Amino acid sequence: MKLLIASHNPAKVEEYKHYLSDLLLEFISLSDLNIKEEAPEDGKTFKENAVKKAKFYHKLTGLPVIADDGGLMIDVLNGAPGVKSRHWLGYKMTDEEMIQSVIEKMKDIPEGKRTCHLVGVLALVMPDGKIHTQWAQIDGVVAQIPTGKRLNGYPYRSFFYLPEFKKFYLELTDKEHEQMNHRKIALLKLKPYLLKLVNGY
Repeated sequence: MKLLIASHNPAKVEEYKHYLSDLLLEFISLSDLNIKEEAPEDGKTFKENAVKKAKFYHKLTGLPVIADDGGLMIDVLNGAPGVKSRHWLGYKMTDEEMIQSVIEKMKDIPEGKRTCHLVGVLALVMPDGKIHTQWAQIDGVVAQIPTGKRLNGYPYRSFFYLPEFKKFYLELTDKEHEQMNHRKIALLKLKPYLLKLVNGY
């Protein structure tokens, strides 16, 4: 059974493949199918956007699809950037613009009020069109100064600091990252439905 990972982001696609490597599924990405169409992301919540993307690509390909939406929610900024993510400032921002805009807006916020959350919602569309969703979040703080390291496509990891590990999210070991990865946590919750795909639905 094929499963379409609704993303053009190579790092995200590889992450999915890694976390689902124990399943006998054929994983394909939007790039593998040369799909250029962009799914609508005009929902008011992460869940709405994840479902919209999954349904859009399911209708386009007829394949079961897994899609996600998520981002950073900063408490003192009333949950921003939130669902607006890369369009937080009214235009599509680069990774570096996202990093610097958050650092700038948080420059005068004291240590005790810098809490934030990486939130992710996954939507799985089954062959019959039925949709299953799962949600997970990781809690941390916005560092006053970001690490100099960057991972293309994941700007928040450069300033998202985890006090319990005393590390930036980007600096976690592979083992620590798997422990704290919100996408993996949500995927584990979806495992019963993914197993149905393995078994021919």
